[in-house]
Amino acid sequence: MKIKEHFSITFHLAYPVILSQLGQVMVGVADSMMVGQLGALPLAAASLANSIFFVLMMFGMGVSMGITPLVSIAEGKGKSNRIGQLLRHGLWINIFTALILTFIVLGLSSGLSALDQPEDVVSAAIPYLFVISASLLPFMIFQAFKQFAEGLSQTRQAMYVTIFSNLVNVFLNWVLIFGKLGFPALGLMGAGWATLISRILMAILMAVYVLGSKRYQGFQLKLGFNNISFPMVTRILKIGVPTGFQFIFEVSAFGSAAIMMGWIGVTALASHQIAINLASISYMMAAGLGTAGMVRVSNQIGRNDFKTMREAGMMVFGMVLIIMSTSAILFISLKNFLPTLYIDDPDVIATSAVLLVIAGMFQLSDGVQVVGLGVLRGMEDVRFPTWLTFVAYWIIGLPLGYLLAFELGMRERGIWYGLLIGLSLTAILLFYRFYKLSQKAIQQGKV
Repeated sequence: MKIKEHFSITFHLAYPVILSQLGQVMVGVADSMMVGQLGALPLAAASLANSIFFVLMMFGMGVSMGITPLVSIAEGKGKSNRIGQLLRHGLWINIFTALILTFIVLGLSSGLSALDQPEDVVSAAIPYLFVISASLLPFMIFQAFKQFAEGLSQTRQAMYVTIFSNLVNVFLNWVLIFGKLGFPALGLMGAGWATLISRILMAILMAVYVLGSKRYQGFQLKLGFNNISFPMVTRILKIGVPTGFQFIFEVSAFGSAAIMMGWIGVTALASHQIAINLASISYMMAAGLGTAGMVRVSNQIGRNDFKTMREAGMMVFGMVLIIMSTSAILFISLKNFLPTLYIDDPDVIATSAVLLVIAGMFQLSDGVQVVGLGVLRGMEDVRFPTWLTFVAYWIIGLPLGYLLAFELGMRERGIWYGLLIGLSLTAILLFYRFYKLSQKAIQQGKV
């Protein structure tokens, strides 16, 4: 297959996933932008709550990703009955995961005051965290149907649902945060309720589409709890749980960075929230490409075409370098403008601009590492990448960030430089692992 063909196939598979992933993160971006109009304190409270919530939400997203490569491999092998069974098992896994994660979030909320954060920030963050925690269940139901469809290379439907629900979220933010159309002004809590309602809508729309579409009728989709196959549950979890921990190790590193920012002060924490919001946009674009790479790699494995598998994976690495180079240029050149979209506090804007320069520096590493995790997941290689992310962030990145920030006096910059080093190490090693494993698969005729 020629490079042009690889690019075309990957692009048409990836861009709906990218837009869908962007839609997910834009819920948080829209919340932060609109909450930021209320001042630095509500924005800092949102940052603190989200630093806890998003760690567990990303773990749930990782668990749901165990569905996609298995569906893609089954399609490559022509096993239609197995595809329907994977949806049913994946849905119940996601539901139970959501319930467990919700109780964990509620339990952790009582410990926010022990994190040495400003007392007024903690008081505002706890009720907001309670409301957004309720959105975990509809989010995970949405993810089950989304990952199923993406495993079959049907990526546009989740994009449409996500974009529409995101628009609903923005509208509800306007209504509930600021008290429009006769509703009371709920401030930060209004953003939480808007997020919950929009995610319920996402789950309903995606489920109705998959279960009602003629496209999927041949897979005999049945969602009952009877005849659960524990070997199938185990195989989904064997991919999904390590993937969830990959997300936890990375996202919790940035969440821990937010906590360290709180030790510096409200300005540092609000600036971190702005910079991480903007960086999450480009991250989700790279994550969309990583998902596309996972689908392409796993589908070619199902077809026993390992040469095309390797070519598809290498193409995704090339595409993510182009996208992340562009975002790096934008972050650095617009460092003084972008924070003004969130807040008008001059101290927060100035600190955010410094952090955006560092964010621009780690764009390439961030893109390569998320694509590396995706293509290796398509090969069902998740154990080594999981340990690698743990070491890179928690053994190297965060301790180094603490040293630079508090022992060497670099403050906000030091924390982010530590994360930059962790990202760069992960990117190099993940690319090398795919390069070697895909080469070995071609030589041996198996993964």
